[in-house]
Amino acid sequence: MTSRIASTLLGLVLLFSSWEPCMGTNGDYLPYKDPNKPINTRIMDLMNRMTLAEKIGQMTQLERKNMTADIVKDYAIGSLLSGGGSVPKSEATAREWIDMVNEFQRGALSSRLGIPMIYGIDAVHGHNNVYKATIFPHNVGLGATRDPKLVKKIGAATALETRATGIPYAFAPCVAVCRDPRWGRCYESYSEDPTIVKELTEIIPGLQGDLPPHKTGIPYVGGKEKVAACAKHFVGDGGTTKGINENNTVADWHTLLSIHMPGYYHSIIKGVSTIMVSYSSLNGVKMHANYDLVTKFLKDRLRFRGFVISDWEGIDRITSPPHSNYTHSVLAGVQAGIDMIMVPMNYTEFIDTLTSLVKNNFIPMTRIDDAVRRILRVKFTLGLFENPLADYRLVKHVGSQAHRDLAREAVRKSLVLLKNGANADKPMLPLPKKSSRILVAGSHANNLGYQCGGWTITWQGVDGNNVTQGTTILDAITEIVDPSTEVVYSENPTTEFVKSNNFTYSIVVVGELPYAETAGDSRNLTITQSGIDTMSNVCGNTKCVVVLISGRPVVIEPHLGNIDALVAAWLPGSEGQGVADVLFGDYEFSGKLPRTWFKTVDQLPMNVGDKHYDPLYPFGYGLTTTKVQDQIASR
Repeated sequence: MTSRIASTLLGLVLLFSSWEPCMGTNGDYLPYKDPNKPINTRIMDLMNRMTLAEKIGQMTQLERKNMTADIVKDYAIGSLLSGGGSVPKSEATAREWIDMVNEFQRGALSSRLGIPMIYGIDAVHGHNNVYKATIFPHNVGLGATRDPKLVKKIGAATALETRATGIPYAFAPCVAVCRDPRWGRCYESYSEDPTIVKELTEIIPGLQGDLPPHKTGIPYVGGKEKVAACAKHFVGDGGTTKGINENNTVADWHTLLSIHMPGYYHSIIKGVSTIMVSYSSLNGVKMHANYDLVTKFLKDRLRFRGFVISDWEGIDRITSPPHSNYTHSVLAGVQAGIDMIMVPMNYTEFIDTLTSLVKNNFIPMTRIDDAVRRILRVKFTLGLFENPLADYRLVKHVGSQAHRDLAREAVRKSLVLLKNGANADKPMLPLPKKSSRILVAGSHANNLGYQCGGWTITWQGVDGNNVTQGTTILDAITEIVDPSTEVVYSENPTTEFVKSNNFTYSIVVVGELPYAETAGDSRNLTITQSGIDTMSNVCGNTKCVVVLISGRPVVIEPHLGNIDALVAAWLPGSEGQGVADVLFGDYEFSGKLPRTWFKTVDQLPMNVGDKHYDPLYPFGYGLTTTKVQDQIASR
């Protein structure tokens, strides 16, 4: 009898211990806090308890700067973000990121209903805002790999490093189809070819986890090591006239569906949690105000069930100049179907404006409820109600050796060999590791910031080697060559210097300086003048291989005559060893152009399949080499 009573008491203890997290402050049972209830039941229960102010709070996303936990609590704020370069402090550790995110989260949890906020960040080529995180090649380089499995692994690594800093939401991937390299965001696009973009949406199950069977098209995040992903920028951002950022895309319905939309079809099929709207316009209509595409097509026809988020101050830019009629902007953006508004600064103005529009019947409660239902679905799917606070168990994964090895592999596979000697009988690559003296030159050879590009530590990117952790191309070359080989580095050598040193060969690493978004828009697509001068001084006086560091094809035809070998290395990120691995024959060249390489900018836009297609190097071009050990074995 005694054991039976003890068993009964134990059962009651277990019952009430599991019941407690589902209880409110007054001791009443709250179904929305019960993880055993279906998500739709939890959403309905919670929404029935929410006031208009709490619903609008959920639709509000704010920048972390000048935010406090009390603001998050008092306004029931649904989301916070870090813009490019917005960090807890310079060189913040993963633990310091977690502490910051958790402080804000405690503010959200102390609000009346305790709805957790979701923190988002631009982890677009690795967790690129974070000091010592692994920086992977930008998307244009991944497009050159043609390797969806590799890209999926990169997604998983990025998710793990992002979660290791307490952040559950990444504004990635960009599924734009860049049709004009003059666009400053072209390196964020995998390719000019929608088929490649479609295939590389495989990064989404990497970020979020593989969808369970029979769950196609439902927003999904598979556990504490995964993040909610964001397909962007809906839709047509890569097709603007002359590649001008945030400009107008002119396209008929067939072009829109066949070129710019396939990435979204496949993102939704793979369970993407959120979709971000583009700053650009389509046929003169701002996408942030495009009801037909955001609501009628994306939500109704494609049955997207996650939430739609604006870009940074995206609704402000519905008017010209931006913010000139904010009431109209809020009305047009919310009515178009945007669920979460990246405000991101003046929260009281947004909240007051949207509240007034609802109370005066300009925006119906059904639209507000649609937005909140979608936001809550993602939060429940993420497990934020059960595990709102991050812990420190994953911090070891930030910049881990396994992730750096993966990034190094991605660099190797992304390199495209455009020229290798004057003819096939006399290739220059792979280079011999054992030589008397070699020259490494160029502004990008010993500059980690330059080889990572924009969206690295800061929004526009950085200059120098003290910005994060990684390996420069110069360091990689020095490490890989034979110990007897003398490596001489000169950033901008003179002709006399080159002639007088009797170099066996030279490696010139030059390209574009870092940029992001509109700052990268270019009418001439040239590399730096110092890079042109270095190529002229070096390649005219010694055998040389030029390694181009750029986010897109650039003007190179006038310089080809002096160059013995030419490699497009794109923006390889933090692991410069991947470049040296292939240059010196430890691995073969295998990358293929994800973009058409033009002869002159006057040809642009020019894409594969165009009637007057006359490229310098066509889409899909890429020479191959064999590994040095394979060459030796065949002799």
